[in-house]
Amino acid sequence: MRPLQASSNANLLRSGALTPEGVQRGVLPIRAGRIGTAPALLAYPVDLRDHLVFPGLVNAHDHLQVNAVPPLRAAEPFPNSYAWIEAFQAHFARPEVAAALRVPKALRLRHGALKNLLAGTTCVAHHDPWHEALDAEDFPVALLREFGWAYALGWPGYGPSIPQSFAATPGERPWMIHLAEGTDAVAQAELAQLEQLGCLASNSVLIHGVGLREADIARVIARGAAVVWCPASNRALLGRTLDPQRLLAAGLLALGSDSRLSGARDLLEELRLAADRHELSAQQWLELVTVQAARILRLPSNGRLAPGLPADLLIVEDRGGDAAGSLVGLERSEIRAVVRNGVPCIADPDFAEWFAVAGVEAVPVRLDGKPKLLDRALAEPDLLALEPGLELAVTRVERVAAAEACRA
Repeated sequence: MRPLQASSNANLLRSGALTPEGVQRGVLPIRAGRIGTAPALLAYPVDLRDHLVFPGLVNAHDHLQVNAVPPLRAAEPFPNSYAWIEAFQAHFARPEVAAALRVPKALRLRHGALKNLLAGTTCVAHHDPWHEALDAEDFPVALLREFGWAYALGWPGYGPSIPQSFAATPGERPWMIHLAEGTDAVAQAELAQLEQLGCLASNSVLIHGVGLREADIARVIARGAAVVWCPASNRALLGRTLDPQRLLAAGLLALGSDSRLSGARDLLEELRLAADRHELSAQQWLELVTVQAARILRLPSNGRLAPGLPADLLIVEDRGGDAAGSLVGLERSEIRAVVRNGVPCIADPDFAEWFAVAGVEAVPVRLDGKPKLLDRALAEPDLLALEPGLELAVTRVERVAAAEACRA
């Protein structure tokens, strides 16, 4: 999967297209929020010379509702997830953490989605009980919906029963569980336990897998199961992460950001931090958050751009060299535009006309100090208050009015 470089007459408001054959330069037609095959006669043209258009990224693992909760600072690595879960119980009692958790869950879920969207992620696998807020038509990102899940082998009181959940999940849908999240014997024994329960199959998606040994990885590959890799979270809590090479070569690895409670700020930061430690090509990094993640999660409409699929796009400047390298290492403020269903959600100010033509009211904001335009539907004050680095921009007129009010 490689990004498509659009020409000056690219028609992004009517459609968008990207194929795995390599970088293509041409028109991106969008019709009714989906990628078309040809531009409409009266379509609005967006000049994207010297830009690259990627599919919206796929975050294969997040807990959306805890991204505004202050993280746990551990003095030393935990041996496994059960030890840090116990530590988190005391952490949740801290006044600032308790206050963060009192924020309505619907708002916290929406904030987790906004966090992802700002970093170019348009589809997320949320690994927690479903909430009615996730069904809102204007929810900021697409979600993995048809799947089964359990929390972890050693924490059966949270979420559905493991065997029952697995048995109830159709084989063509993913079934997710936190597994081998640790470095000790407890974590290392979990794959065998899962196998004994009859829950290791081609649709099993194992989250973290830090404790998987070489023989375990061979069993995972033999069964066609997959692993979601969250290296920043693993290093913060456990002191190390898994070696991705064998699972990556087998096409059975995706990247997840976990949440800010333990992991990276967002999927872009996860990419950047992981790329600093692991020698993978830019193309491999791109596939971990696009086509490979979508394949593992059984999301045929995500992770790529092709006729008939939703026009979920990530637009960046072409930095030259390997096209995929224009994404790896990118800061979220450097993204030129994030598009959902053919419509910009956040973009640089020079895309103002695109918002207007699309019928989207945009408000000026600052993202990590850089001016942007944000869909007003995402500019709710309570929502912006939860996201560090994102704030409404104060115009010159407003500054003058404020100064006059102070003098008065």
